[in-house]
Amino acid sequence: MLAKQRKVMLSVDQKIAILTISNPPVNALDAQVIREMDEVISQLKESDDVGVVIVTGAGEKAFVAGADIRQFSGLDRTAGEQLARAGQEVFNKLSQIPYPVICAVNGFALGGGCELALACDIRVVTESAKLGLPEVSLAIIPGYGGTQRLPRVVGVGKAMDLILSGDPITAEEAYRIGLADRLVKRGEALSEAQSIAKRILSRGPLAVMSAKKAIQN
Repeated sequence: MLAKQRKVMLSVDQKIAILTISNPPVNALDAQVIREMDEVISQLKESDDVGVVIVTGAGEKAFVAGADIRQFSGLDRTAGEQLARAGQEVFNKLSQIPYPVICAVNGFALGGGCELALACDIRVVTESAKLGLPEVSLAIIPGYGGTQRLPRVVGVGKAMDLILSGDPITAEEAYRIGLADRLVKRGEALSEAQSIAKRILSRGPLAVMSAKKAIQN
């Protein structure tokens, strides 16, 4: 039997780790992606060869366009809770990596994809991207931490607006409200994230990690 092709890749060069989600056509967060992300993040937490992590999606169409909704059909309450907790645990583990995590959003970042971006420390977004939490349109709520992280980033009122309407927003609007920290031209998200990573790596590593910990606490 042929082994499954990996959907989460990790490369490390000069202390910059790049975690790439590759699950065509829109890099959906299915069970395999969540499991492989958990494995990769565990490696990163134990690595002494990494100083900054960049999370991105393969291609220009989507960063992560959300969870794979095909896996929702037939779920009972228990299975649904287990699915949500698995995603929450992985995103929490990502946010708790001691060194900075930069998100390079190169396309759609919807639902779980937007929640993944929120779990990162710095969000670099291309002008062509769309971001949002459309779960209410499927009669569910954001399950991977978005209801908690989004208000901390954009404020309670704006988070209510985005989550309760379920409407996506443009990259420009995301930048205006603080959901995006850097706005770049199409195709430049990863290179800008790498530039930020190199700048961070030129600073005192213990100071950087201590600063991140202080901000989170």
